[in-house]
Amino acid sequence: MKTQHRAMRIAITLFLGAFALVCLLPLVHELSLSLSSNESVLSRHVGLLPVEFTLNSYRQVFRDPSVLRALVFTVVLTVCYTAIAMLLTISAAYPLTRPELRGKGFFMTVIVITMYFSGGILPLYILVKTLGLLNRAWSLILPVAISPFNLIILRTSLASVPDSITESALMDGASYTRILSQIIIPLSLPILATLSLFYAVYRWNTFQDALFYISKSTMYTLQLKLTYIVMNNTSPEVFMQEGAASGQRVVPAAITAATVIVATAPILIVYPWLQRYFISGVMLGSVKG
Repeated sequence: MKTQHRAMRIAITLFLGAFALVCLLPLVHELSLSLSSNESVLSRHVGLLPVEFTLNSYRQVFRDPSVLRALVFTVVLTVCYTAIAMLLTISAAYPLTRPELRGKGFFMTVIVITMYFSGGILPLYILVKTLGLLNRAWSLILPVAISPFNLIILRTSLASVPDSITESALMDGASYTRILSQIIIPLSLPILATLSLFYAVYRWNTFQDALFYISKSTMYTLQLKLTYIVMNNTSPEVFMQEGAASGQRVVPAAITAATVIVATAPILIVYPWLQRYFISGVMLGSVKG
């Protein structure tokens, strides 16, 4: 049995290692492309290590000051969106765990229905336009301010808190708001950190709503701005224009690789700080159905 157990662990480790390499190697290749010279990229000599190291692709991306403006705006937007989404999710999930709430089954049915059916993109755009939210940051927050999936996960986690704790607090005269803020939330930090990461990653990576609702260049999100940069540099003749010989122009493949790294790096930097909460939070949210 020990031999079989050891063999199983080795097989699982090899499988997970191979899977991790499949996910990691493309990103490493993109990083190498973004740090290689035009000639190396065009000749396809770049593998997992940069060839003729250069930062020209990043200079090309950040040469436009609007990129930094989009980066700052996206960071602020992501933080505000995550805070509002978590506030709404907690406010909706906690009452659904209380036995005193009447019609919990009906509310849960309505929430689950929204996971499978929606009004569509056009009705949502008409609603946002009617509310006067076009070219406003609220158009990137309110329509997606709460996720039914995250709500169900949080409700499941909060329901696992023993009722005896809440009953004791109620007998001592504590209100539901105080119980939530001083007892439930401190006991649920892992799942709250996990859902915060879910919301932040979603907002950071999404650009479709900004494409629909935002037309002011000063309100471009980072993903939308980098998309336009890639679109404007996809012409195969772009590196043949004036200035290419002096290294002022960068081939489209390097520009694309640099935009991928710029858009991915912030999330990769934040994730290790939340990893310990992420693992325990996912387990907490799946303990009780």
